[in-house]
Amino acid sequence: MTDTNNTPGADGGDAVVSAFNAVGADYIFCSSGSEWAPVWESLARRHRDGEPAPEYLDLTHETVAVGMATGYGLVKRRPQGVLLHAAPGLLQGSMAVHGALLAGVPMVVTSSESTTYGDGPGQDPGGQWYRNLSIVGGPHQIAQPFTKWSNEAASVHTLPTMIARAAELSWRAPAGPAYLNIPLEILLEDWDGRGAKPIVPPGSTHSSPEEVDPVAQLIREAVNPVIVTETAGREAGGFEALVAFAEAWNIPVVEPDSAVCGNFPRTHPLHAGSDIGPWMDEADLILLVNCRAPFYPPSRRPSKATIVVIDEVPQRPHVVYQVLFADKYLEGNVANTLRQLAKRAKDLDVAVVTARRAAQEERHADEQAAIAAVEVKAAQAEGIDPVLVAATLRGLLDGQDAIVVDETITHSRVVKRHVQTSDPDSYFYVQGGLGQGMAVALGVKLAAKERPVVLTIGDGAFTYNPVIQSYDASNAYELPLLIVVFNNRVYKSMNLNHRRFYPEGAAAETGEWLGTDLHRLPRLAQFAEPFGMHTETVDAPDALAPALERALKAVAEGTTAVVDVLVTR
Repeated sequence: MTDTNNTPGADGGDAVVSAFNAVGADYIFCSSGSEWAPVWESLARRHRDGEPAPEYLDLTHETVAVGMATGYGLVKRRPQGVLLHAAPGLLQGSMAVHGALLAGVPMVVTSSESTTYGDGPGQDPGGQWYRNLSIVGGPHQIAQPFTKWSNEAASVHTLPTMIARAAELSWRAPAGPAYLNIPLEILLEDWDGRGAKPIVPPGSTHSSPEEVDPVAQLIREAVNPVIVTETAGREAGGFEALVAFAEAWNIPVVEPDSAVCGNFPRTHPLHAGSDIGPWMDEADLILLVNCRAPFYPPSRRPSKATIVVIDEVPQRPHVVYQVLFADKYLEGNVANTLRQLAKRAKDLDVAVVTARRAAQEERHADEQAAIAAVEVKAAQAEGIDPVLVAATLRGLLDGQDAIVVDETITHSRVVKRHVQTSDPDSYFYVQGGLGQGMAVALGVKLAAKERPVVLTIGDGAFTYNPVIQSYDASNAYELPLLIVVFNNRVYKSMNLNHRRFYPEGAAAETGEWLGTDLHRLPRLAQFAEPFGMHTETVDAPDALAPALERALKAVAEGTTAVVDVLVTR
């Protein structure tokens, strides 16, 4: 803590803004609550006096605030500030906070409580805390299960360094949201101006040569190794390091369906698709690179492969049940570890490596041919097949440096397989419960304003989103998106489970499929019309490409575009 000159009238609100300045937050994402008047006053004063402060975003839903911080953090990888309202606001935003935990995004989430209920000296916090807002044990107790760290700032004098500590904890591996309860009385208390010291990026951990060399020897001796990754591309430099590592050793790379970001170019000859199944009996070495849950069911063990886990924090503390079957761990920074292993790609058996590369190139060619055949079939089908939507998007986005944020369920494999992103930070899958996709995409756009951002989303997921509040944020902060709805008018994944569990049950006999029908919803694009956005509803294949072209043009001109595509399945 360092001493600074006290600003006349400074209080806990100034301490909060000062602390977020110190931790390097670019933005404060706020879903308004009555406790934040001291922060708003501090920001108003700083704006008036030309003093530094993070940019403030006034957002009208907790999921939008947290989700935008998540999207921004996916690209920038630095902690930002989030202000929610009391325990109810925290509970409303809890799904998105949990999503940030799963996505490994650092942020400092705060909300408030009352400690005096009007019976203490100083300003009256208001009767709403006594009657409605307070929760037994405080909001920091309920935040514990879905945050990395949760605590209370019990004094205005420790408030700045508590925010700094929360930011530092959230930034370090495994990155994730930290929560701080800041009682309203603390926000209103006089602050003596002692602020937090600016924080610095986390240091890099490294696997030692004594640990890396034996793994390099295992790779050298392997005939049929494979890399499996879920989130290598989420690490700074991880995408590029994985490409260099795979190319140095000529090892195929599988991105299973559980992959949640772009990790490796899908057009690369070493990309081995999404199915780990063929490798379970064939591989003699499996390299799990940032792969939290490679095998399902967890007891499904490879028959003969040695398993090496490359991950800075392989045993994720927020994963309830995790089985990796590891024979060796390399637990340093993933990008650095991959670079170390790439440098050791020497004295290779040329015949073995050549045969391995040739076999993978043949598999890759077969996969590309299969993709092309499926796309030809989709183009000839009656109605709009989801494959046609994804393939059309790929063609229109080619060379645009676009980012795809995906919140589909039954169509997620189609999006990955046929959009075929191939650059770092070009694909993110929304983590946790449905209903965050719009906010995450807005946050991604905020972090990458020069790049087109496309949200692919199912009709079921669309209806879970805070749509009005997301459109408001898009307009207010000039964050145009292309939103493409894969609309099959049904909660398909729920229906599939019903059919799978009860193939000859009463529903199959009578056709009464409950909990799944979405035909009663109005045209989804229409919700954007009051906001002056570009809207299209498409139900014919020959209308698809022109509609998407018009939508992308509107986005390039600064307007969010919503294309509701009525797909056949």
